Amino acid sequence: MRTKPRHMKITPRKVNVFMLFKLPLAYIGGVRVKTVSEEQSTVKITHKWRNQNPFKSMFWAAQGMAAEMSTGVLVMKAIEKSKEKVSMLVTYQEANFFKKATGTILFTCAGGEEISEAIKRSKETKEGQVVVLTSEGKNKEDAVVSKFSFEWSLKVK
Repeated sequence: MRTKPRHMKITPRKVNVFMLFKLPLAYIGGVRVKTVSEEQSTVKITHKWRNQNPFKSMFWAAQGMAAEMSTGVLVMKAIEKSKEKVSMLVTYQEANFFKKATGTILFTCAGGEEISEAIKRSKETKEGQVVVLTSEGKNKEDAVVSKFSFEWSLKVK
């Protein structure tokens, strides 16, 4: 007899549908997961009327949603791989902005290995672990427009 999986399979399509129902502000703002693997994820957001600031560029919070999603989906992928029940929470965030964000911005996070190690340490020590994940947002010219760091607290239940 086949048992039902505990969690949804982490794919770009499934995460985007999840966003529509559970994170509607991000979905309406144009945040879309493009790729996710065990090592890296990429999330895109396109500058449009609904996510712009008065200066005709993308509002910092819209960039933040896309950047956080690129880190969060990577955490979700590592949890899926571990087959553990893990609580996840952002405990700190900071950002730097370098250029006006216009057009399509791709946010990429490549911290999959660090997340897996934190989950492993949490399982061994029975304590929460902190991992800092960075997401860079680049425009079509491959110039960095913003860089976000998120401190994630992970604890195996």
